[in-house]
Amino acid sequence: MSSTKQRLNEAMKEAMRAKDKARLGVVRMALAEFKRIEVDERIEVDEARSLAILDKMVKQRRDACSQYQDAGRDELAEQEAYEVTVLQEFLPAQLSQEEIQALIDDTIRATGAQSMQDMGKVMGALKAQLQGRADMGDVSKMIKATLA
Repeated sequence: MSSTKQRLNEAMKEAMRAKDKARLGVVRMALAEFKRIEVDERIEVDEARSLAILDKMVKQRRDACSQYQDAGRDELAEQEAYEVTVLQEFLPAQLSQEEIQALIDDTIRATGAQSMQDMGKVMGALKAQLQGRADMGDVSKMIKATLA
């Protein structure tokens, strides 16, 4: 069992004891997603995969939040924003723009990337390092700006 999964189970127990229904719902939703993947793919979710799952869930919630805000559905947007804050507790600390740019520069040097054609090499090398610690869409834009 991965440490992220253990932390989610502990958080579920704490939320049950505290009778915090909103938090309990978010934690159970995350655990249900882990279980769904384990059953569908017949695997045990490892730490890297658990970060990828949580990262994807956060991204989905952010997208939904912005769509609700655009539609003027503030109460639904607030719920999605709350879910993002709870899920982010189980992800590693987010990196600053400067830290991400330093990693990008190091990776470009290490891979010998010269142009936009090398973008895939750079993204592939960075993905494992940045999973759950940065929005990969933003990272992609930063790489394009650096290689351009």
